[in-house]
Amino acid sequence: MKEQRSNFSGKMGFILAAAGSAVGLGNLWRFPYLAAQHGGGIFIFVYLILVVTFGFSMLIMELAIGRKTKQSSITAYTKLNKKFGFLGVLAAIVPIIILPYYCVIGGWVIKYMIVFMSGQGKAAAADTYFGAFTGGTIEPLVFFVVFLLATMAIVLGGVQKGVERVSKILMPVLLILTVGISVYVATIDGAWEGIKYYLWPDFSNFSMSTVCAAMGQLFFSMSIAMGIMVSYGSYVKDDIDLNGCVNHIEIFDTAVAFLSGFMIVPAVFVFQPDKLNTGGPGLMFATLPLVFEKMPFGQVIGAVFFVLVLLAALTSSISIMEAIVSMVMDKFKMKRWMAVVGVTAFSVVLGIPSAWGFGLWGDVKILGMDFLTFFDFVANSILMPIVALATCILVGWVLKTKTIEEEITKNGEKFARKGIFHVMIRYIAPVFLIMILVFYTLAQFGLVKY
Repeated sequence: MKEQRSNFSGKMGFILAAAGSAVGLGNLWRFPYLAAQHGGGIFIFVYLILVVTFGFSMLIMELAIGRKTKQSSITAYTKLNKKFGFLGVLAAIVPIIILPYYCVIGGWVIKYMIVFMSGQGKAAAADTYFGAFTGGTIEPLVFFVVFLLATMAIVLGGVQKGVERVSKILMPVLLILTVGISVYVATIDGAWEGIKYYLWPDFSNFSMSTVCAAMGQLFFSMSIAMGIMVSYGSYVKDDIDLNGCVNHIEIFDTAVAFLSGFMIVPAVFVFQPDKLNTGGPGLMFATLPLVFEKMPFGQVIGAVFFVLVLLAALTSSISIMEAIVSMVMDKFKMKRWMAVVGVTAFSVVLGIPSAWGFGLWGDVKILGMDFLTFFDFVANSILMPIVALATCILVGWVLKTKTIEEEITKNGEKFARKGIFHVMIRYIAPVFLIMILVFYTLAQFGLVKY
């Protein structure tokens, strides 16, 4: 029997849940690295322009599709146009691929949080520590399952009692911790030189690579083309102002990304300047423990930092799982608890290769990549740009943007950036998405730098 579709209780619950989805590990380990590598202030300037144009248009489009159809992505696209039903399948595959390996990384975060909380931060700073941990057999698997089960427990509670309630708690705490660490880092001797490096625009570093890096970061950060925002949009009541909500989500996500760079780049600049070009897991699990080891009160700051990272990882993982659960419920008319248990079991199986991909199955490579990197490449660099591009074609050229514009303004709400939305979805965003697809595919094989 099909359950009645849930709804967010109100505007704030929706904003915090959607912002929680957008605020994830990408804000903490990619944004600071990309900003540092691409001239600091000039990267941020380009990023902000893209936030209010490209990011806004893509985000409000997906939310409006969800609210208009009251369906998750796997059935929403068919409801809009039967010829684009394939798009729902592609959109469904993305979170199904991402959730297992994302939870593996979430398990790494739990491990490091426990290490710093137990006063063992010095051990984590050793060159071989991260490799030894991820190369293990039992620990990576156990921590992966623990993180996945934590995600499952929240999603099991439903939209209001699970996703929304937890987001209302975690997001304010995350923001407070981010601001707190940023303020502390600003007081460290030599930090202002790092802050200047982070904020001051270096126009000599501006290039097409800067634009592509900023576009890619924004695209991946805002949970676009993952089915998440379509599902969340389907939970939004008709009387809620979508335009205003997207403005708040943009501000929240951008603020956390900016503050992440503010707390990480100056610290690395002072204590590990030779590691400024380190991003991803290398920044989070290798470089930053070295920084905390040298930093005054670094043990405490490290513990607080990994609590922050855990909160960011959880708010994203619950949105990813919720997107899949929503699709399963819509497609198979399944009860929530059955869908959640089924998704969790499937994710355990699909996550094992990523958990063991640096140890037990480390010799197995796909196109020269370990399992985790391969899954990330397929989902983020290939499928997501394709889904987003096809969605732009559907909305911009098949349905026409008026369909979405009418959904956004149906209760008399103003659509201040209507003109930008129209031009972006029909003409500019498709070009950007092709650039992201090509750029990140070439970058994965070392043919371009980002």
